Amino acid sequence: MLPSIFGENLFDDFFNDRFGMFPMWNGHDPLYGKHAKNLMKTDVRETENTYEVDVDLPGFKKDEIAVDLKDGYLTISAAKGLDKDEKDKEGRYIRQERYAGSCSRSFYVGDVKPEDVSAKYEDGILKLSMPKQGKQELPKRSTIAIG
Repeated sequence: MLPSIFGENLFDDFFNDRFGMFPMWNGHDPLYGKHAKNLMKTDVRETENTYEVDVDLPGFKKDEIAVDLKDGYLTISAAKGLDKDEKDKEGRYIRQERYAGSCSRSFYVGDVKPEDVSAKYEDGILKLSMPKQGKQELPKRSTIAIG
């Protein structure tokens, strides 16, 4: 195994499937590359009265994140834009791995009102808190006569 100078294998680009001949190799996401599977890792914690959701969003600013609640679905979206024309004042780039892109996740939360959800973004972690809903009773079993 050869040592990596830039934090990833130097042969990543060499063995890249540019023509799509091997679809199982095409796991490339231009926003975070092969580390995209680590994006938006989420923990959901249940307390006595609330559900607490922690979403990892490292590298995003608060204004690049949106949280929407519609039809019982909580959707968390994050978009990052980078200026590709930006020049480095101290030299030239040898390798540039940051790109523009977006990601999102949705969770079904039921009949929660937007004003009951609180959100806070700190140290790359989005923290959401929403109240638990009262347990709904299932309808009692009733027999239907077949005519």
